[in-house]
Amino acid sequence: MKATTANQISFRQAADELDLSETMRSLLLTPKREVQVQVVAERDSGEIATFIGYRVQHNDARGPLKGGLRYHPDVDLDEVRSLAALMTWKTAVVNIPYGGAKGGITLDPSTLSTRELERVTRSFVDAIHDLFGPDVDIPAPDMGTSAEVMAWIMNQYGKYRGFAPACVTGKPVEYHGIPGREEATGRGVGIVTLKLLSRLGRKIPGTTVAIQGFGNVGTHTAKFLRDAECRVVAISDASGGYHRADGIDVLEALRHAREHRGRLGGFAGGDMITNADLLSLDCDVLIPAALGGVLNAANAEAVRAPIIIEAANSPTTPEADAIFSRNNVIVLPDILANAGGVTASWFEWVQNRQHYQWGINRVRQELDRILGEAFEQVWQLSSSRQVSLRTAAYMLGVGRVAQATVLGGLA
Repeated sequence: MKATTANQISFRQAADELDLSETMRSLLLTPKREVQVQVVAERDSGEIATFIGYRVQHNDARGPLKGGLRYHPDVDLDEVRSLAALMTWKTAVVNIPYGGAKGGITLDPSTLSTRELERVTRSFVDAIHDLFGPDVDIPAPDMGTSAEVMAWIMNQYGKYRGFAPACVTGKPVEYHGIPGREEATGRGVGIVTLKLLSRLGRKIPGTTVAIQGFGNVGTHTAKFLRDAECRVVAISDASGGYHRADGIDVLEALRHAREHRGRLGGFAGGDMITNADLLSLDCDVLIPAALGGVLNAANAEAVRAPIIIEAANSPTTPEADAIFSRNNVIVLPDILANAGGVTASWFEWVQNRQHYQWGINRVRQELDRILGEAFEQVWQLSSSRQVSLRTAAYMLGVGRVAQATVLGGLA
């Protein structure tokens, strides 16, 4: 099932609990603006390449639009539209003053040189510079993009609007970025994992964790939980997985990945398993931190972990969600679990607006506070209304956007 459909199901469940009118539902589901542009750039060979770029600005009732920019061959309007709506609910759940947006270009970044990627990025900014900015819509890194890409965006935007570092977040620290932004999503996953374990009355030291995905989010999650004395028993990436019952040496795995272009292939610190095997391991916590839809009707019954933390976007299909509910598996949803990235992006935006540098300790302290408060609000709502954590998170986010819509005089 597509992420669009899954997100709409979650929205409807929350809207039913909130007793929203059909008018309000239509207002909240309909994107404010959808843009498709031609992106033309010169290849190193001198040939002219044409790509399609998208930006969907979903809802700005609570503040400027916020959302990532991804470069991937599967990017299309349907995917971008779905992720933009997800950002609207995510920023509202953690109660930061943003709306939701998303963008992307349909291309495979691995087939382009660095100079070609820069030309594509600057061409995209040329096409949409009137539609984004510090008070309107603030892009950020996503799949296939990086801090370097964000620096190009800021520089190109500045040619139209002058010095405006707050026009984009996720920039290099040396180029008006913020320390701790790179680790923020994974650190946030770790923070809410510990909050949930504590709420469930589980002892954190020795808790066994399996993490599917060892990219930016998975690596920082693994390191945070390792430092909290959890036992990471399995990790994986596209090359396969590794399992060690008495615990993976996370620091050694990180060293291996750094020395092998970010890949785990050839890691000697565990027995080789498949990504599918990892999902069905006997462990306390399962953290899908890679692709969407990996937990589905075909494998949900085989999942033995009693707790799932959704570090990836939409890793659980509605069919799997129903199975987990029936089997009393607790799922902490993506719109809360992986909200650390957008929260740190807000810190960067605030820093840029203040023209004042934040330190790493302040970033971490504020991240812990905001995610902790959001988790407690979701937990309390779930308990008082007797609904799942996913429905409670959507109720909190959708409810806040609906309230802002009414207060703004739009409904």
